[in-house]
Amino acid sequence: SVRMASESGDGNCNAWAARDPSGVLSPYKFDRRAVQSGDVSLKITHCGVCYADVVWTQNMHNDSKYPLVPGHEIAGVVTEVGSDVKGFKVGDHIGIGTYNYCPKSVYTFNGIDKDGTVTKGGYSTHIVIHERAKAAPLLCAGITMYTPMMRHNMNQPGKSLGVIGLGGLGHMAVKFGKDFGLKVTVFSTSESKRDEAINILGADNFVISSNTQQMESLKYSLHFIVDAALGDHPFDPYLSLLKVGGVMAVVCFPSEIKVHPASLNLVSFLSARTLSGSIVGGTKDIQEMVNFCAANKIYPQIEIIKIDYINEALKRLVNRDVKYRFVIDIENSFK
Repeated sequence: SVRMASESGDGNCNAWAARDPSGVLSPYKFDRRAVQSGDVSLKITHCGVCYADVVWTQNMHNDSKYPLVPGHEIAGVVTEVGSDVKGFKVGDHIGIGTYNYCPKSVYTFNGIDKDGTVTKGGYSTHIVIHERAKAAPLLCAGITMYTPMMRHNMNQPGKSLGVIGLGGLGHMAVKFGKDFGLKVTVFSTSESKRDEAINILGADNFVISSNTQQMESLKYSLHFIVDAALGDHPFDPYLSLLKVGGVMAVVCFPSEIKVHPASLNLVSFLSARTLSGSIVGGTKDIQEMVNFCAANKIYPQIEIIKIDYINEALKRLVNRDVKYRFVIDIENSFK
């Protein structure tokens, strides 16, 4: 017989969960399913903290299923494999991103698993996933930036890239851009990020986006822009910075995107600019990106925390007070 998870402390997995749209997390126990023939179980060692964790713990998309255990930037060690598993063995270090079973797009948390239960994420001690899942923040922040940059051929040395927002996503775009040989301009609302952008991450230029004079001076100067800004913001001022044929990839989630048609199709009477959306990437893309990052020594800038700091960390994330990704030390949080 299978014991159902309860609030009274039953369950084989320790976690922290939000119980309601306040988004406040607290300790929670539940049962992970047993390993089936195509499954891999791993002990979670680390889990990145993504803005998606704020979105779904607070039910911002009106589809949250409580109790909700967030976390989709998971790194861990394989502890058990199913009889049909070929690609992994006990002791392997593996990572899990935003979804963990490709054909069905099973999301790592707040999705529906293949057994019909609601998936629970990486703010927990272990996880059971299908074998077809393939360093923690790379699996969301990294791939979210890498995918549109590769799709739109932004890896062309000598070309120019604008990065809007210097958070968990944006700082990875700067790192990739510099490694691709691009001239990188960071757009931010915060002067305090200038030194870090230029001297630590290696950006070539730093612009305060509210400075209309600086923005005006950059019109028609960029081949590419990636937009990773938190919250609502105008799009026309950035689109006007693109050269003819330039591409702006949006990887953030504003409540709306308003664009004047002239920003896209009235550049010197030539067509024009592309506004593109992108969200994460497939298993093959992630493996390619992980290999690329390992070969080129591209690592996220992180601040390690324990799970009992998570509510404070999420507040700091909302207030943009993190350089640039919190990572929970799961292994040492539940001892």
